[in-house]
Amino acid sequence: MFNSTEEYESVLVERIKSGSMGYRKLFDLTDRVAIVTGGAGGLGRPTALGLADFGANVVVTSRNLQNLESVKKEIEQLGRESLAISCDVTKHEDVKRMVKQALDRFERIDILVTYAGLNIPKPAEEYPFDDWKKIMDTNVTGVFLCNQEVGKVMIKQRSGKIINISSVRGGYALPRNYVGYCTSKGAVNMLTRVLACEWAKFNVLVNAIAPTVIETPLTAHILDDPEFAKRMKERIPLGRWGFPDDLIGAIVYLASDASNFVTGQILYIDGGVTTW
Repeated sequence: MFNSTEEYESVLVERIKSGSMGYRKLFDLTDRVAIVTGGAGGLGRPTALGLADFGANVVVTSRNLQNLESVKKEIEQLGRESLAISCDVTKHEDVKRMVKQALDRFERIDILVTYAGLNIPKPAEEYPFDDWKKIMDTNVTGVFLCNQEVGKVMIKQRSGKIINISSVRGGYALPRNYVGYCTSKGAVNMLTRVLACEWAKFNVLVNAIAPTVIETPLTAHILDDPEFAKRMKERIPLGRWGFPDDLIGAIVYLASDASNFVTGQILYIDGGVTTW
């Protein structure tokens, strides 16, 4: 981070003189500490491994501790440290405990990625209140609680990167069965922007990624409906679904120094679906 144009120019001159611009280091996450909620899931697991591959030590969380153990071992096989913590993101005390355990182990938190989420596809006119509450508790309240508790740590540190997981459905509706999911992701988008605005003065940067359909168990109900899947795919200019690895570059970018002047943004990873 640079505090003035003069400081930047001085560093730039030294880089040129040394014959190495050092820009590769912009993406280096060595010894930074990341938390990935939903860390055993179809997107959380590859993201945790991707962050570790770039040098981060990674805390993985989900409600089921057993599901996290294999992810923890895979991170350690990459030569990084890992901690697996059972956490229900809808419970404030669980989130507080998770953050404390992460701090007890690593003493700081540099990156938060909020994958924990769900979808309950049903028609709006028949949507049960219990299902509405469940999806809002997980996708909105859970994200807020994790942002808030980790944000407190980052504010004290005067540094941190938060990456919320939204969806193209946070800004674009569907003709059936998505009233809960679309609404929840729209809320995540606004939460991201508000926190980015409030916490910029603390050098805590808050962004979100918004994928289209990524092949995971969460999207199986779409892929198993041939007619609906065909219509969805036809709307993607690149002509294919996304894969979990398609998200890793964006996550690393937003977690690293390469994005030190980026906050409050919703980055669409969608094969071009939002261009029309």
